[in-house]
Amino acid sequence: MGAETELRRLLPALHAIRAAQPQAILSIDTFWGAVAEAALAAGADWINDVSGGRRDPGLLQAVASHGCPLVLMHSRGDSRTMDQQCLYNDVVEDVRRELEQASQRALEAGVERGQLIWDPGLGFAKTTEQNLELLRRLNELKAPGLPLLVGPSRKRFIGEVVGELRPRARLWGTAAVCALAVARGADLVRVHDVGPMVQVTRMAGALGKA
Repeated sequence: MGAETELRRLLPALHAIRAAQPQAILSIDTFWGAVAEAALAAGADWINDVSGGRRDPGLLQAVASHGCPLVLMHSRGDSRTMDQQCLYNDVVEDVRRELEQASQRALEAGVERGQLIWDPGLGFAKTTEQNLELLRRLNELKAPGLPLLVGPSRKRFIGEVVGELRPRARLWGTAAVCALAVARGADLVRVHDVGPMVQVTRMAGALGKA
């Protein structure tokens, strides 16, 4: 999908949501600089870039100009090629190194370190076992001053583990991953089923503090 198509689909919804919910924090998923610039000008608060700043340097420039949070997600290739790019020496060490490289690109474009959030990119160029290994060793991805976001919701690797083909029926598997992610140091989770996952993450956080 090109930037023009994204803008045509996104901006009417963004304007409507911002008008109806002026206090809501709105995150926009895009890897296009033009889309990031227009969305931020229209009232978006965050940008989430699944390419980790690789696809369009203009996105990093837009984020730097607006001073907003930027989620750098680890990925390789694109939606057509990522399943062929799952070769790692050590998936945790390699993901951390590539997130550090993404952060360096952002800093060189003028983004401040305090704007950055890391996302290990569960399901993007990773096998089921690699996703599980990232979750088991999630604490090794913690970096000083960089919040860690995990987005496991309804993903294919959960379905493979629990034997559930229907994404909407992966609620309990998602809950287990969210609880573990919080226990391993995740600061944020991205989910579809907000109400149940709020309970899961609050409980996991309380147990961790105990």
